[in-house]
Amino acid sequence: MVPPERCRALNAHPEAKDGRFVLYWMVAHRRPFHNFALQQAVARAVTLGKPLLIVEWLGLGHPWAGDRFHRFMLEGMVDNNTHFAGTTATYRPWIETAATRRSEALDRLFAQAAAIVTDDWPCFIHPGLIADAGARAPVAMTAVDSNGLLPLAAGEAKERAVDFRRLLQKTLRPHLDRFPLADPLAGVRLPLLTDVPIPVQDPAAFLAPGGLAALPIDHRIGAGVDRGGWKAAAACLADFRRHRLARYHEDRSDFEAEAASGLAPWLHYGHISVHEITATLLKAEDWSPARLGPVTASKEGWWGVSAPVEAFLDELITWRELGHHFCRQRPGYDQWETLPAWARQTLEDHAGDPRPRLYTREQLDAGDTHDPLWNAAQRQLVTEGRMHNYLRMLWGKKVLEWSPHPRDAFATLIDLNNRYAQDGCDPNSYSGIAWCFGRFDRPWGPIRDIFGTIRYMSSDNTARKFKVGGYLARYGATRQTTFI
Repeated sequence: MVPPERCRALNAHPEAKDGRFVLYWMVAHRRPFHNFALQQAVARAVTLGKPLLIVEWLGLGHPWAGDRFHRFMLEGMVDNNTHFAGTTATYRPWIETAATRRSEALDRLFAQAAAIVTDDWPCFIHPGLIADAGARAPVAMTAVDSNGLLPLAAGEAKERAVDFRRLLQKTLRPHLDRFPLADPLAGVRLPLLTDVPIPVQDPAAFLAPGGLAALPIDHRIGAGVDRGGWKAAAACLADFRRHRLARYHEDRSDFEAEAASGLAPWLHYGHISVHEITATLLKAEDWSPARLGPVTASKEGWWGVSAPVEAFLDELITWRELGHHFCRQRPGYDQWETLPAWARQTLEDHAGDPRPRLYTREQLDAGDTHDPLWNAAQRQLVTEGRMHNYLRMLWGKKVLEWSPHPRDAFATLIDLNNRYAQDGCDPNSYSGIAWCFGRFDRPWGPIRDIFGTIRYMSSDNTARKFKVGGYLARYGATRQTTFI
C-alpha cells in the first residue's frame, strides 16, 4: 500500500466504474522500479479489475527544451519500452510534436479512463502542469510523491541545512519502513488493453540521425556525455559503489579526485529512485533502524553507518530533499525575492560597488573570461552537460562578481544552468544557484566589496586548495562555440 501522505487528490471527482483503463501519466518519476506512483496505479488497476495504461510524456513549450534533454529522456523511454513489454501493463511513450499537442491527447485519454495517477514533483513546469490536468480530468486524478525519503507533505521549508537535518532526524524514522516496492508489476496479471487511444510512437526513431530535427526545440546544443535511462543509472550506481564510495567522505569536494557519485542527471529525470540508492547502500552495511542515533542535527553519526556512506547519505537526503521541500513550500524558489532578507539587503547595499570586470552573457556563455578555471568549468558544462558541485559554487560566485547587479547574476546563472546542465531545472540546481546568493547559508565576515556578507570564493583559493592542472588541461585549452 502506498502511504496516504504521498497521495494528493487533484480534483473531487469519483473514479469511473465504466472507464476502460487506469491511466498512469508518467511525467517525472520515469522508471519501472521503486516508484510509488506506478505502485499506486497498479493497485488501482487491480482493485478495479481494469487494464493499466502507462503513458510517458515528453513535451514541448519550455524555454530550454532542446536536443540534449530530449535525447536523455528518449533514451529512458527506450529502456522503459523494453521493460514494460514484458509485463501485463500497456506502455506508450508519447513524444509531443508540433502536430500532436498535449491538450488534445490528454482529453482523449482522460475521457476513457476509470482513474488517473500522475507524478507529484515540486519544481519547474510540473506543479502547473499537473494542476491543469487535474482540473480538466473528468475522473479522480491523484498525484503521487515518489521524490524522497521524507514525503513532501511531511516536510517544511527551512532556510538552513542544519534545521532541515534536525527535522529529518526527528521525523524520518517511520518512513524508513515505507519504501516503495522494488518492482510494482512483478507477478501482477492485469487485463490486456486493446485499442489504445493515442498513436504508437517509437522513441528509438527520434534517436536515429536526424530524428530530433523535426521537433520544434533548440537543436544547437548536442548530447552530453551521459546516456539516459534506468539501465545507465543502475550502472552509474554500481560504478560509484565499486570505485568511488570508499573515499567519498574525504575526496567529494576535490573535482580532480572524481569521488562524486555522478547520479544527479538520472535522479533529476526520475530514472533512479533515492529509495533504491539508499536501500542498496544500507543493505551493504547490514543496517537496521536500531542503529539510528539521537537527534543532534549533526551531519555525522546519525545513520550509524561507515563514514563514506554517512557522508553520502547526508548529501543525497539532507541536501537534496532540503531543495525539494523548499520548492514545494515556496513557489517563488527561482525568484530573487525569495532569497533571505539579510542576503538581499547586503547584496543591495553593495550593488553599486565597482566591479573588477564585467562580462556579457555571450562572453560567459562562451567561457571567454580572464579566469582559466572558470572558463574550463563553463566549457565542461557546455560540452558535457555536467559540472562538479564545488566548481558550480565557484562558477556562481564569480558570475555574481562579474555582473552589473546581483539580480542580473541570478538570472544569468539560472539560464546558463538550465540551458546546459543535464540536471538543470531541478530543485537541487535552484538550491545551488540560490546558495551562491545566501540561501541555506549564513552571513560571513569580513564585509567585502560586491559580496557584503555573502560567502566569498575565488579561483586562486581553489587552485591553492586543489590540484587544478589536469582539469585545466582537459577543459581549458579549446574555445567552444557560443550557444545563445
